[in-house]
Amino acid sequence: MNPKTPLIGGKKSLITRRSALKTLGAASALALSPGYVRYAQAQTAEPLKLGFQLHSTGIGAGYGRWYDRTTHAAVKLINDAGGIAGRQVEIITEDDGTDPKRGAEVVEKFASQHKVDFVFGTLFSHVVIGSAPRAGELKMPYFVVSEGYHVASGALNRYVFQPGITDVRSQVSSMAPWIAGNLGKKVTMIFPDYAFGHDHRDFFTAAIEKQGGSIAALLAIPPTETSYTKYFAQIPADTEVIYHVMVGPGVLTFVKEMGEHFGSKRPQIFGFIDSLEAVDLASPGLEFLDGTYFWEAFPRYAGAEQSPYDKFYREKVGVDANGASTGDPKDIATYSHMFGCWETLYTIKQAVEASGYKSAADKGALIEAVEAITSFAEGNEHPQGNKTFDGKRHQCYGHQFISKVEGAKLNVVHKTSIEDGLYENDTDYTKQPL
Repeated sequence: MNPKTPLIGGKKSLITRRSALKTLGAASALALSPGYVRYAQAQTAEPLKLGFQLHSTGIGAGYGRWYDRTTHAAVKLINDAGGIAGRQVEIITEDDGTDPKRGAEVVEKFASQHKVDFVFGTLFSHVVIGSAPRAGELKMPYFVVSEGYHVASGALNRYVFQPGITDVRSQVSSMAPWIAGNLGKKVTMIFPDYAFGHDHRDFFTAAIEKQGGSIAALLAIPPTETSYTKYFAQIPADTEVIYHVMVGPGVLTFVKEMGEHFGSKRPQIFGFIDSLEAVDLASPGLEFLDGTYFWEAFPRYAGAEQSPYDKFYREKVGVDANGASTGDPKDIATYSHMFGCWETLYTIKQAVEASGYKSAADKGALIEAVEAITSFAEGNEHPQGNKTFDGKRHQCYGHQFISKVEGAKLNVVHKTSIEDGLYENDTDYTKQPL
């Protein structure tokens, strides 16, 4: 056998000049087709590496689990559709323990060890505030999914964005007129004693006073607290509305103890769903919540007005019409927050493709591309609803929902306009150097 004759499957293959040219011609024709080019790019381009700063442990773990699930559902959808600018998305996850110091260390690790393109996903406000300065120093685009006012306030830096979820100031500004007009004007507030809670305290106080109301008492709860009855005893007797927003593993205890303290003789109660995210409203001890109200960013229950985009999103993430995992009806989603991960990933996709981002040298162009966005249309990429985006503040503004507890379910009774949540603010990150 001629040693220069190739073997295929153990048999001698006779490749003539004519057959070789014919094969090369077919390959060249295939390579010129658009479908092949997209396929080749997806297969050969370096992946777009996203650092996912996740609250896997600590008081944010309940949210972290669903942020993780939502993120991977969105990334699968993006990758199956060809990735971002022809590049597959690779998620690299690090647990920050819901701890500010560790958060900064995680950002450093993403930049120096993992060499990621961007970082996203941080929820708890004190972790955002502890991590964002390091992102700015490293010139690392940092996309948070937090709700805190820290981004729009101008307190952070040009590399930090919150494009997928509205901030507390916007939320409470849009809620206050409805609360004052329907529930009462003398309000006692119960909130966590850190930045997120302080945003509620400061901005709801201003918003309710603008409606002619007043604050009867401000009750700040330490994040390590495990029993709450002593705080309920401090609520003034002439309180018309209890406004509560709690987070973390103690939320169910908080709500149950509130019911035990007041029984049927209670003021009107308005809560942010944070107090019951990932908690089944049919849980024993929550019966007293019937007839009370909650803010929701994205309604947990798929009501009669469900959009086709919400239906699509639920299917891809694996959430049923009651806001629970399709695999376990007792596993309740953090539905009013986790959509922010989905929408943030699609914002990153939009900005990367608009800017032509390819490497760290293009981060300035990426930042400017995000800042140039003015709105997001409701759709599969933004299922929570349409939004405006303020490129100077790095913050989006959208619709909010007020829901009433009826028969252990949440039924939407009011939807705000985007305009209801707008406010004056002179923040302009675009003036900062890149």
